[in-house]
Amino acid sequence: MIRISAFVSPESVAMRGAVYLNALNSEQLSAVEHGVIGLGTNIAGPLLVIAGAGSGKTNTLAHRVAHLIVNGADPGRILLLTFSRRAAAEMERRAERIIEAALGNKGARATIGWSGTFHAVGARLLRSYAPVIGLDPSFTIHDREDSADLMNLVRQERGLAEQSRRFPLKSTCLAIYSRAVNATEALATVLLKDFPWCAEWTAELANLFDGYVAAKQSQGVLDYDDLLLYWSELMRVPELARAVGGQFDHVLVDEYQDTNALQAAILLALKPDGAGLTVVGDDAQAIYGFRAANVRNILDFPSHFHPPARVVTLEENYRSTQPILAASNAVIGLARERFSKTLRSHRTADHKPALVAVSDDLGQVGFVVESILRNREDGTQLKQQAVLFRTSHHSAMLEIELARRNIPFVKFGGLKFVEAAHVKDVLAVLRWAENPTDKVAGFRVVQILDGIGPTTAAKILARLTGQTSLKPLAAFVPPAKAACGWSELVALMAKLGGAGHWPIEFELVRQWYQAHLEQRYADAVVRAGDLDQLQRIAAGYATRTHFLTDLTLDPPSATSDAAGPPLLDEDYLVLSTIHSAKGREWKAVFVLNVVDGCVPSDMATGSADDIEEERRLLYVAMTRAKDQLALMVPHRFYVHGQPRSGDKHVYAARSRFIPPGIIDQFEVFAWPQASSGLGARQATVPVSVDLAARMRQMWRRSAS
Repeated sequence: MIRISAFVSPESVAMRGAVYLNALNSEQLSAVEHGVIGLGTNIAGPLLVIAGAGSGKTNTLAHRVAHLIVNGADPGRILLLTFSRRAAAEMERRAERIIEAALGNKGARATIGWSGTFHAVGARLLRSYAPVIGLDPSFTIHDREDSADLMNLVRQERGLAEQSRRFPLKSTCLAIYSRAVNATEALATVLLKDFPWCAEWTAELANLFDGYVAAKQSQGVLDYDDLLLYWSELMRVPELARAVGGQFDHVLVDEYQDTNALQAAILLALKPDGAGLTVVGDDAQAIYGFRAANVRNILDFPSHFHPPARVVTLEENYRSTQPILAASNAVIGLARERFSKTLRSHRTADHKPALVAVSDDLGQVGFVVESILRNREDGTQLKQQAVLFRTSHHSAMLEIELARRNIPFVKFGGLKFVEAAHVKDVLAVLRWAENPTDKVAGFRVVQILDGIGPTTAAKILARLTGQTSLKPLAAFVPPAKAACGWSELVALMAKLGGAGHWPIEFELVRQWYQAHLEQRYADAVVRAGDLDQLQRIAAGYATRTHFLTDLTLDPPSATSDAAGPPLLDEDYLVLSTIHSAKGREWKAVFVLNVVDGCVPSDMATGSADDIEEERRLLYVAMTRAKDQLALMVPHRFYVHGQPRSGDKHVYAARSRFIPPGIIDQFEVFAWPQASSGLGARQATVPVSVDLAARMRQMWRRSAS
């Protein structure tokens, strides 16, 4: 945390000068110095920073935070909003280092009063204002799976699971509800646009969501979407909006292109005139429409204010070679609507990105694997290379070949840490102790005991209806098979419900759960490692409430239940969906299936807006590459699960996002490859001497 420990006089700042800004380019400096005219609060008009890929966005925002503080802004009245807790922590660390350099004092510290994700800040504000808005300050927060389980309970209670026609499953119901909340759209509109196959159930879904909201309120829980919804509703009350907005002199938002309608409404209500407001983002990297993110938020931002917000564009790229940027600029330059910018780099190269035509998906795999191994021999580690794809199953054939050749890899996009069953068990115990009316947590906890199933669990929870403590558990007579375990559980919950001491409470739960872990899972030793990690995380929190809130809103990655770095290999190839690759970079990047039907996905061509987002997705993939970029164009590829004709090969054309007019930005060639049919082991065909030499020249890179 950054805390200014001594008064900073105008004279001392003037004597040192702003040497800490010397490393910034002119565009970055313009953004950092916006409205800073001397020592004071320096509250200026709204600023939009359009930060191109690899243009030093985080560094610029951190410098702006530090520059404001060094010039007198009260760090306790700064609100920094990001899309992950880790991003907020990194921003604070960078700002701290900049402040130390600016003041010439390693002991200089400043605490940014409010920093974190929209959801985390929303949770903090709601607890603070809970008595005013009719909330219990001790509310607990459901993650997505808990929310789906509660949705399912209401679905069962209202008889919607017993329809003669197939009613949407709990996960689909939750997705519909979440979309309607975050997009601030009517249910009928959401169904028509995004879930047309569910439109016949409009009335029933409205009834279900009414019951779901009532269940949450009666149990004292909020779901992930409620944190934004309640915050937004709070800001619709003029007196409360002024009170909340008045807490902050400066509001800075990262990744603004990823905000949804609720988040944009909250921000504009915080600072309706834009005073002290800075948002940073890139409309060309807006790729989360499926999460209800709305690119219009960033496109329309300047026009919300009078006069319009100032726009500063960062175009100097510090990541990629100029040929890669030229190709990326050409792709995004065909977008229907965008902020105009042309990325440029001082990094030169003698080759363009490769557009590689192959006969089929086996040829695609052959080229990628051979190129990766060649790069490794030339000094580029496996972990400095990545294979990106539009959809997770596109890498299936590649994964088989990598395993056959004993090439270690990690694939991004697995389960989150808190989605692992054993981790959810432990967290459910803590959540139930925190909020005895949380039926989803209680339903899970009691079924940990051998001998208690869903029917008995429902009876137990029915006894707790209307109760605000778990004391009635002691009077319940469990099935004989669960008798011993039941008394231990009752004793544990009694201890957790008292005036316990955190994180000792976690240790009590861990000790109780160990026997159940060993009984329920064959790989208990591996899963115990996850609980060790969870315990280390718990030790970093002062209270159980803060621990549960942060873990729900920003969980760490999985270990045993999801793909992770190979334990026996220090080097490994990265496989990732394009969505998961955003914000990352590698020396060499291969993009699979750059053909119509995959990029753009045939599931995302229903509207012009969908197609434009797919164009941005390809742009994001291309701009992950530092030195080498290859876009793969198979003439045919394997399609899984066709509803009428079964699995089959389909013929494909190069992606519409690379039309003939920009083809000169690429090195285009065919990779000769033969195969003996689908499923046969890859047969490598030797390439000509000239082509082999050409490939070596194109892909060779020294380790430096």
